[in-house]
Amino acid sequence: MTGEDRSSHGVKLRPATAGDEEVLLEIYASTRADELAVTNWGAPERDAFLRMQFAAQRDYYRTQYPHGDHRLILADDQPVGRLYTAENEDEIRILDITVLPGLRGAGIGTPLINDLLSRAKGVGKPVRIYVETFNRSRRLFERLGFRVIEEDGMNVLLEYRPTSDHNLP
Repeated sequence: MTGEDRSSHGVKLRPATAGDEEVLLEIYASTRADELAVTNWGAPERDAFLRMQFAAQRDYYRTQYPHGDHRLILADDQPVGRLYTAENEDEIRILDITVLPGLRGAGIGTPLINDLLSRAKGVGKPVRIYVETFNRSRRLFERLGFRVIEEDGMNVLLEYRPTSDHNLP
């Protein structure tokens, strides 16, 4: 994906920039809310933890996937999520897709994932994503045709293999 992309449901993607750090932190924090709710930490401790974890994840993705594509998901020109992907010779990897909690289930993520699946069909590559075993998004990926190819007890590696005339690795 390049430049600003539009999905079929009025959702736009645009490259994430350094100026998006605070909204990206907010989006990341939404993925940790349930986990942090059971701690006895105050707001300063939660904020420090989230900032540290967000920075560690960001730095890991930048190091491990230097050509990764980091996009902000926009609905009505407002940030509502993030999408990290990386494509190499063997696969398209969804590193992360997150939609803010109040908009989950509203049909924002599905067209974005379907766009990636269409790309995979066009280039003859599987799409893969690691998902925590308890993550509700697992059902969405399985409904879209992803299958479990690896489990470690905490995470599953899901894979979508396009049906086409292409030979896949």
